[in-house]
Amino acid sequence: MPFAALGLNRDLQYALEKQFYTNPYPIQEKAIPPILNGKDVLGIAQTGSGKTASYVLPTLQLLQSKPVAKNRYVNTLVLVPTRELAIQVQKVYKAFSDRLEQGIKSLAVFGGVSINPQMMDMNGVEILVATPGRLLELVEKKAVFLTNVDVLVLDEADKMLNLGFKEEMSNIFKLLPKKRQNLLFSATLSADLSAIQSLVLQNPVTIEIEAETQNLDLIAQLAYAVQDDRKGPLLRYLISTLEMKQVLVFTSSVHRADTVTDKLNQNGFKAIAMHSKKSQGAREDALRKFKNGDVQVLVATDLMSRGIDIPFLPFVVNYELPRSPKDYIHRIGRTGRAENAGTAISLVNADESHHFGIIQKKMKRSVALIDSEAINLKGF
Repeated sequence: MPFAALGLNRDLQYALEKQFYTNPYPIQEKAIPPILNGKDVLGIAQTGSGKTASYVLPTLQLLQSKPVAKNRYVNTLVLVPTRELAIQVQKVYKAFSDRLEQGIKSLAVFGGVSINPQMMDMNGVEILVATPGRLLELVEKKAVFLTNVDVLVLDEADKMLNLGFKEEMSNIFKLLPKKRQNLLFSATLSADLSAIQSLVLQNPVTIEIEAETQNLDLIAQLAYAVQDDRKGPLLRYLISTLEMKQVLVFTSSVHRADTVTDKLNQNGFKAIAMHSKKSQGAREDALRKFKNGDVQVLVATDLMSRGIDIPFLPFVVNYELPRSPKDYIHRIGRTGRAENAGTAISLVNADESHHFGIIQKKMKRSVALIDSEAINLKGF
């Protein structure tokens, strides 16, 4: 089905062509028409499935038919859990709105940086992409008003709830008009999400897209049984012997991310860490250097992975396993994208072996566990 069949206007069809979009993803095919018809939507689909464009495109079209919003009274509000995702979503809005006949200004706001430039940039903004805490700060300073919001989008709502934004979101809901269109997108449907769904959504169109097996088919999965104290040397051994020119390494904590990064650099590998304790500028710099090939290894925590979108990333390594099978699939899904094959490697210690079995059962894939004891790691 072409995008034209979804009800998108010619300006957006032209913008899609210029961005080399050909056919819509399933979430886009099912979400765009009801959004254009003013319906509330609950979309459940894995990260990387095209969720962002599924609401960016129709909300841009809806705005084109409305009068320009009063200054600092935004029309469309998108709430996201992280700074990186805010930046990524706003870039998608800008990429499409720049090609529209009627210009539409969007802005991403988030904490960790000075609020003053964001306050000044609010002039003329119609689409605001925000993390909850910074949004409330801007409201308190009267830099933005939410009484005219026509469309509310909650993106990665499952992560927002897990990260403890409930109180902040409750305060935001009180500032919004009761009559509005609500769009809620998430990778999972949890009990917490069901609760907020009943609070926010009115007779929603529910769309649930199953994870497509062909995404995993593009990913060669390997796992090594390894003692915890040998994980660092084994990682460096694999990077060298497999000639990894670009590899994303996941750890489960900020401290471990820094430790792994330091050891890599001490052993001659160009590595950089990206996690919540880094400043916004440092995080953007880390991602830019990794994408440009200035550093070989990016070491990240799960939360930071939400802002990492690299179509041709060849390798992902789980230095430590994530807590849930869905997070595992999300991690390895950073590779094997855009129909390009990739390799995902997990380093599994004795304490993680049972959990790794659960992960395999949930994803309905068997991954052979290679014994690393015979590998000579001297010098690594």
